[in-house]
Amino acid sequence: MKVAVIGSGQIATSRHIPAYTRSKQAEIKYIVDPILERAQAAAEQFGIPIATASLDDVLSDPEVTAVSVCTPNHTHAPVSIAALEAGKHVLCEKPAALSYAEALRMKEAADRTGNILNIGVVNRFNSAVNHVKQLIDAGELGKLYHVYCSFRAHRSIPGLGGPFTTKSMSGGGVLIDWGIHFLDLIFYCLGEDTKALSVSGAVHGELGRQMENYAFTSMWAGPPNYEGTYDVEDFAAGMIRTSGPSLTFNGAWAQNIAESAMYVEFLGDKGGIKLEYGGDFTLYTSRGGMLLETAATFSKVDAFDEEIEAFLSSAAGGVKNRANIDNTLTTAQVIDALYASSEQGKEIVL
Repeated sequence: MKVAVIGSGQIATSRHIPAYTRSKQAEIKYIVDPILERAQAAAEQFGIPIATASLDDVLSDPEVTAVSVCTPNHTHAPVSIAALEAGKHVLCEKPAALSYAEALRMKEAADRTGNILNIGVVNRFNSAVNHVKQLIDAGELGKLYHVYCSFRAHRSIPGLGGPFTTKSMSGGGVLIDWGIHFLDLIFYCLGEDTKALSVSGAVHGELGRQMENYAFTSMWAGPPNYEGTYDVEDFAAGMIRTSGPSLTFNGAWAQNIAESAMYVEFLGDKGGIKLEYGGDFTLYTSRGGMLLETAATFSKVDAFDEEIEAFLSSAAGGVKNRANIDNTLTTAQVIDALYASSEQGKEIVL
């Protein structure tokens, strides 16, 4: 299968391109970037035949069956829709779009064209996450009544002054960047029957506001651009009521506590699970008057490799999988509502 990677930034060069290169199902024909020199550099690095600055080169090539959209957030919807309408299957990096309304337009385009549209919710292919889901589905936790997650870091605002911190390009800050991974992971584990009913949220953009005074030890997508924009949140907190358990969270790109806290806790009346994000998990139960603690050990797969393989299989067979946009709309709706709740200062009923 001939594929194209649209965008040659970090997520493309560190994840998508290497995964396609390792796959036996596909061969990358194009790398696309509006800055041709960047596309050419990626093409040379990975042995990709064609580097171009023109998206039309890909969309007009009937040999190209599928594309990965690895561009800035504000271009996800228009690029994905254009690719779908050109007859391509699409894997679009998260978030699907800047808003729930845009995500719905993307779904409509996929439905209308009959092409596959997957979103880069890579945790759905994580080994630990899938073991946790299996335990929940098997009833090992009993009645699941609450889920809590934390996605907090010390001072890790990415690309200060650039696309990550410019709301018109990113859609928001830590909530839409990191929070989307955690909330989608949770809704995936809870299952499709769990519906979000209402949300209440608050977001704050404090530490990065005076950009030149922002001290940090490292910066993803840096260095900082002090002439740029910072109009997003670096902290978020919220509560989500569902048809099943309640959910609470807090997250921070940057906080004045020098600790990272990246985990999800699933609380049931028979047992609980603490999942370290990107790592292992522990199961807590009781039996016969004893408190039991089980550290899970299992073989792991590369989640991005699994995501790409699943996408290619979906594209080849025309069958939707767990990362299809149909299965990710709840997260998009919830994040949209959390921002609205913070702005309006009230709970939003979905």
